[in-house]
Amino acid sequence: MMVGAILTQNTSWSNVEKAIRNLKKENALSSAEKLLRTNGRTLARLIRPSGYYNVKSKRLRDFAGFLVARYGGDLNMMSRRETGELREELLDVKGVGPETCDSMLLYALNRPVFVVDAYTRRIFSRHKLIDGNAGYHDIQRLFMVNLPADHRLYNEYHALIVRLGKELCRKNPSCERCPLNRLI
Repeated sequence: MMVGAILTQNTSWSNVEKAIRNLKKENALSSAEKLLRTNGRTLARLIRPSGYYNVKSKRLRDFAGFLVARYGGDLNMMSRRETGELREELLDVKGVGPETCDSMLLYALNRPVFVVDAYTRRIFSRHKLIDGNAGYHDIQRLFMVNLPADHRLYNEYHALIVRLGKELCRKNPSCERCPLNRLI
């Protein structure tokens, strides 16, 4: 999941799945140490379907280096860290921004951290529930203050936002079919 959070930057999940299949086929995901030892060019070739493969191969190696240096490559040890402290550590890893970090916390570590993405911003600004220029943390706070702190709820809520964004609230939206029109 953490590798997927890095690979999904600026690309579709279907392309990330192809890259992850390539990595698994080469056994590059068996450990953080193995990922870290994988030659940069080889790693770039394996993740090519995810786009920006040269940049992302460096980001994957930086993340693996962090995981090995800080936690001995042990995700269980990392998961014992308090959420706020872990979030700060992850944000210090080059190439891990707020959305990637929060995706790792929510989806890989089951932490109640709401993920804000382009779909969230688009949907909620079109419905005038947020300012289109609101910052990531302002939008995140809106959800985290108004929803119970439950990783399963945040996961489901985010999945529904993604679905709505992909199916109806596209760049050229189908507003007449939007289910939120009945609620807002």
